[in-house]
Amino acid sequence: MKKIFLPISLLSILIISCDIRKHDNQQKVSATEKKEIKAPTTVVVIDTTFDFGKLNEGEIVEYNYRFKNTGNKPLIIEEAIASCGCTVPEKPDHAIAPGEMGFIKVKFNSDHRPGETHKSITVTSNAVPEFPTLYLKGTVIGKTNE
Repeated sequence: MKKIFLPISLLSILIISCDIRKHDNQQKVSATEKKEIKAPTTVVVIDTTFDFGKLNEGEIVEYNYRFKNTGNKPLIIEEAIASCGCTVPEKPDHAIAPGEMGFIKVKFNSDHRPGETHKSITVTSNAVPEFPTLYLKGTVIGKTNE
């Protein structure tokens, strides 16, 4: 029994160690590729502020902020973060090629938010200068008690 257990154990260790080395090499390549992709580029944001006007409490507003990669490297949007949980931005899941248009979709839920609304969306990217802050504003008309 011991004669069978030892070779099987050694074989298992060998297989696992080979897989770990393969995984380490893949991570190194990915990191190198990411550095090349993150080279700075420029962006022009077409829509920095969206005024939705007036809406009734409980309605949801959706808007696509447009931008264009004006540089000569891919534009990588790493994250888009809203100033409030009632506003949810969605960033592109792929690089925006030079000359290509892109969108950051934002959903604002006006439920329990009566009054003047001013929200901001901060975008982190490889754009130089930095991607400007995006703004959403308007007035939410509260529900009337009947």
